[in-house]
Amino acid sequence: MRIDLHAHSAASDGTEPPSGVIASAAAAGLDVVALTDHDTTRGWAEAAVAAREHGVALVRGVELSCRHGGRSLHLLSYLHDPEHPALLAEAERVRAARHERARTMVDLLAKDFPLTWDDVEEQVGEGATVGRPHIADALVALGVVADRSAAFSELLATGSPYWVPHHALLLRDAIGLVLEAGGVPVLAHPGAVARGRVVTETEVATFVGAGLAGLEVWHRDNPPAERARLEALADRFELLATGSSDYHGAGKPNRLGEHLTDPTVLELIEGAGRLEVIR
Repeated sequence: MRIDLHAHSAASDGTEPPSGVIASAAAAGLDVVALTDHDTTRGWAEAAVAAREHGVALVRGVELSCRHGGRSLHLLSYLHDPEHPALLAEAERVRAARHERARTMVDLLAKDFPLTWDDVEEQVGEGATVGRPHIADALVALGVVADRSAAFSELLATGSPYWVPHHALLLRDAIGLVLEAGGVPVLAHPGAVARGRVVTETEVATFVGAGLAGLEVWHRDNPPAERARLEALADRFELLATGSSDYHGAGKPNRLGEHLTDPTVLELIEGAGRLEVIR
């Protein structure tokens, strides 16, 4: 069974609608895919319909923007109640903060490049929140940079004169909210060396104490040495070890199914979550 537990649609910063992600998962030969848009569940309903049409099982999830130790970290939540008041309110707060941050970054970029807010909005899917990926796509469309990756490594990178921080929940608190909502919290790409998001053993122990359920071990941003380290940490702390693509359609080079999750791990996630996998 081929299981990919991390994919994004145009409901956040992917380039395909939720139904398109499911169609692409079927074309890639996946049996199961998780839709984990940033801080929103708005793509779930459309993805559920498409999952039944294409015969691909759907794991409903989100990727929450968090912070710890002065840096940005991401937490995947699987199979939680999308109407849980506290988690819903926090996700909306983050979405609003992303929008305001994007406005400020566009204003800064516009001083040096022929970029307008309208240029950015042209890159945003219906119902999605404007974020850095959409700014990157606008810069690509204008010919300022070659692709989204170049925009993120240069103009939109942390430390760039155009970079602006935004609100994010403390990761420890986010884990608690996910658990309250009946979800299964898994730390996303915790060995992402190039992003400066490597999580230490001490930090993993802290997160386990807060209720962390798993680590995303097999991910292209985790170099081989990090994957080995994370797998050992998952064994030591009895955590779930997942694998995934972090697919964004044409927005990133990541391909569906490039890393996979063991079926036994999916069974444990479904057993712990409040929702069922849609089959």
